[in-house]
Amino acid sequence: MLALLWPMAAFALAASISPGPVNLVGLSSGSRYPLRVGLVFVTGATLGFIGLFLAVGLGLHSLLRDWSLVLSALRWGGIAFLLYLAWQLLRDDGHLGDADAQRAPSVVTGALMQWLNPKAWLASLAGIAAYTDGSLVQLGWFAGLYLPICWVSLSVWVLAGAFLRRWLQRPALLVAVNRTLAGLLIASCLVLVLD
Repeated sequence: MLALLWPMAAFALAASISPGPVNLVGLSSGSRYPLRVGLVFVTGATLGFIGLFLAVGLGLHSLLRDWSLVLSALRWGGIAFLLYLAWQLLRDDGHLGDADAQRAPSVVTGALMQWLNPKAWLASLAGIAAYTDGSLVQLGWFAGLYLPICWVSLSVWVLAGAFLRRWLQRPALLVAVNRTLAGLLIASCLVLVLD
């Protein structure tokens, strides 16, 4: 088991830190809201992912394979949710401030995003298939490694956004960044539709 810990950790890091919808929302949150608000989103996304990871490891993937309608509904629900987030970024006026913190992505948004995020499903399925033999012990170790790695990886994106915030004080520049992020989210949806 110990020989698998490093490969599991490397997989968790690569899957968590690579760009995806949750990372992009974290970057946007870090550039727009106070750091603590972004970290609340990260906490929800991390817990949501670990819940999904454990559910997949405990057999949810088999159930969904048999119920293709549920899988299809999850896919289209995920696309709709990502498009909603892209729409929010597109209509943002670029003015920073703490007054609109109620519009910031919440812990629930973070958790829900993971369950509707195709990247999270693929990471769960691929990681479990590659690094576990189906035992609860291995699944538990993998989830235990994934938890802090995922949280730190997503936090890096929020911190990057916070770092960029000082250059985004001009609303026009923040609008351009938000529109770019929205475009990337829309592009990820197109990939899902065409796949």
